[in-house]
Amino acid sequence: MNAKQTVRITAISAMLLVTAIILHFAGFHDARQFTLITATLLAGTPIAIKAWKAIRMKAFSIELLVTIAVIGALFIGEYVESAAVTFLFLFGALLEIRTMEKTRSSLKALVDLAPLEASVLRNGKLMTMAVDDVEIGDRVIVRSGEQVPVDGPIVTGNASINEAAITGESVPAAKSLDDPVFSGTLVDHGYIEIIAERVGDDTTFARIIELVEEAQEAKSKTQKFLERFANIYTPSIVILSIIVYLFTRNIEMTLTFLVIACPGALVISAPVSIVAGIGNGARHGVLIKGGDVMEQLAKIDTVVFDKTGTLTKGRPEVTDIHSWGIEKEELLRLTAEAELLSEHHLGQTIVREAKKRSIQLKHQAQDAEVMKGNGILADVEGQQLAAGNRKLMVLQGVPISPDIEAYASKREKAGNTAVFISIRGEIAGIISIADQIRPEAAAALAKLRQNGIKQMIMLTGDNVHTARLVGEQLGLDNVHAELLPEEKVEAVQKLKKQGHRVAMAGDGINDAPAIATADIGLAMGKGGTDISMETADIVLMADRLDQFAHAYALSKATVNNMKQNTFFAVGTVFLLLIGVLLGKVFLASGMLVHEASVLLVILNAIRLIRYTSDRASKRKVNEVKVNESAAPQ
Repeated sequence: MNAKQTVRITAISAMLLVTAIILHFAGFHDARQFTLITATLLAGTPIAIKAWKAIRMKAFSIELLVTIAVIGALFIGEYVESAAVTFLFLFGALLEIRTMEKTRSSLKALVDLAPLEASVLRNGKLMTMAVDDVEIGDRVIVRSGEQVPVDGPIVTGNASINEAAITGESVPAAKSLDDPVFSGTLVDHGYIEIIAERVGDDTTFARIIELVEEAQEAKSKTQKFLERFANIYTPSIVILSIIVYLFTRNIEMTLTFLVIACPGALVISAPVSIVAGIGNGARHGVLIKGGDVMEQLAKIDTVVFDKTGTLTKGRPEVTDIHSWGIEKEELLRLTAEAELLSEHHLGQTIVREAKKRSIQLKHQAQDAEVMKGNGILADVEGQQLAAGNRKLMVLQGVPISPDIEAYASKREKAGNTAVFISIRGEIAGIISIADQIRPEAAAALAKLRQNGIKQMIMLTGDNVHTARLVGEQLGLDNVHAELLPEEKVEAVQKLKKQGHRVAMAGDGINDAPAIATADIGLAMGKGGTDISMETADIVLMADRLDQFAHAYALSKATVNNMKQNTFFAVGTVFLLLIGVLLGKVFLASGMLVHEASVLLVILNAIRLIRYTSDRASKRKVNEVKVNESAAPQ
C-alpha cells in the first residue's frame, strides 16, 4: 500500500470513528456498532494483508500481532478498541512514512538537482536534447543560470560555478580553459563550452547519488542485530501472551499485552538514525558508505594522513631549478617529457611548469617505468633519465656528491621537496617543489583531537625535512617519511595490531592499499583518483579536512542518537507492559502511547539532519616525532 492509499484509508477510518461517536451520543447503538465494525474492517484489511505476506516469507511481523489482537477484539465484542487500534496503527504508519521521507530529504534534494537537458553543438548545429542522449566527445554549451549536464574540461569561455551539489561548498569557484567541470553543478554567471568526457550514469554526480542510495540501504551491525532480535522477539511475544492468558484468563489484557509489546520503535531505532546521519553527511559534501562505516568511524582513535594532497593542497609549485652541466630550461624540458607519463603530483607539477614557461614538449619518452613511491625512469631522446627521490638514485647506482647533497638538504629544510634528476647515470639537476598546507587543516585536526582522536600520524613518501616541517606546523604526534606504498600498509597494520582503531586519509593511487588496510579509509574526492574513491569508506568531495572533522563528530552523534532511540523504544515497551499487567493500560490508550514512541524515535533521528559540528576548538601543538622507518615502533 502506497502513501496515497494509506492517507485515503486513514481519512475514511477517522470519519467513520467520528460518525460512531455521533451515533453513540444520538443513542443509535446498533448503527454505532456497525460503523465501528466497518471502520475496523476497512483499516484492518491492509494490515492483515501485510501480515499474511510476511507469514508467506516465514517472518513474524508487527502487523501479525496487531491482526491477532484485532480479531480477538472483534471476537469478544470490543468494537471500539478494534476500530481505534487499526486507525491508530495506520495513522502511525502514515506519520512514519512522512517523517522517514524527511530523513531522506538530502538524497531527494540531490536527485532534484540532476540536469535533464543539454545544449549540444553537433555537426555544426546547436540542438537541445535529453541528457541521456549526449555522447562522449560532444561539445556541450552551458550559459548563465544553466546546469552543467556532463563531466568534462572547458574548451572555451570561463564561468563562476556553484559546485555545492558535488562538494557541499556553496562559494562559487572560478573556472576557465582546461579546468574540469562536473554534471549537476550550476553556472552562476559566464559562458562555457565543454567536451563531454563522462555522460549519464558515469558522471561524478550520478555516482554520488548511487553511493548515497547504497549507503542508506546498507545496514549497520546494530541494525542487523535488531532485525535478528525482532525475528525472535515477535513470536516470543505471542507465546508470552498465551502464558498471560493462562494465568489471568483475561482476554482483553492478553490482547493489550500482544499489541503493546510490538517492537515497532525498536526495529526502526537504528535505520532511521543512520539514514538521517548519512543524509546530513551528503549535504555537507561527505559520502559515508553505509551504517556499518558510520559505526566504525565513531570508534576510531588514531588517524593516519598522507601528506601531499591530503594535509597539503596537492597543487605544489616549482620554486627553484638547479642544474649541473645542462641548461635549466633543457633540464626542465627533458624531465617534463618523461613526467608526461606520470600521474604523480610532483610529476604533473613539473609538466605544468614547463607549459607555463611555454616550453614545447614534442618528444615522447620511451620505455617509461613508474617506480611507485620513488619516481620515474624513461628514455628521452636516447638519454636514460631518472627523476625522483634519493632512494631512486641509490637504486639506479647514481652517486650523489656532498655538494649536491648539501644543496638538496638545504632546499628540503626550507620546506621543499627535492626532485633529483639524473641523465646517463649522473646527477644533472634538482628541481625544488613546495606545497602549501591546507588553510583549514590545523583547525580540523584540533577539532578531531577535541572530539576524541588520541593520536594523529603522517605517513609520506616525501623527504624527512619537508615532512617534519608540516608535522610541526600541524602538531602531529608522529611523522614517518620517505615510505613506499607497501611500507605505509605495514605501518597501518602495526597500528592495528597495537590495538588502535585506525582511519587512513589519502588521495593518490599509492594511498589506495593503505586506505583499504585501515579500519576506515578516507579519500579526498575532488583531487582524488577513481581508485581511491572506490576503495575508501568515506569520500570528502570538497577536498576539505574540516569535512572529515564534521564526519567524525557526526558519526558519534549518530551512534548516540541510535542509543537514545533504543533506550526510548525499550523503555516505553517496558513501562507499558508493566501498566498492562497492573491493569492501568488498555488496548486503545496503549496503542496510542506505542505509536507515539515510534514517532518520538523518528523525530529524535530527524535532529541529525540539521546537526552541525561547529564548536570552538583550541589547537593543540605537540612536539612531533620524526621517523624515517616504515612502521611505527
